[in-house]
Amino acid sequence: MSEFVAEVSDSSWESDVLKSDQPVLVDFWAAWCGPCLGLAPTVDAVAQKYQGKAKVVKLNVDENVESPAKYGIRGIPTLILFKGGQEVDRHVGVPANAKDHISNMIDKQL
Repeated sequence: MSEFVAEVSDSSWESDVLKSDQPVLVDFWAAWCGPCLGLAPTVDAVAQKYQGKAKVVKLNVDENVESPAKYGIRGIPTLILFKGGQEVDRHVGVPANAKDHISNMIDKQL
């Protein structure tokens, strides 16, 4: 992880994601997932860009099974944006122009 991206777990999900007063972008990932690792620097850059306006967190799907199951995660990386405890946007896979795509997801909710 980086100083801008926090790791969340099933046990911290409610407090870190659902009860956040800011929009929260969740990156569902796994250590063995090449595209996930390739997307990580972009997720970190987005987290730095939106510091103080939106939270960016990662959830390891191998270590946490409840949250991915609850949100129907079938492929990774999956990015889900939450606002007010509700899912407001989702992207599965690595988006083209990833930084712009993810920034646009967040901008719509600010």
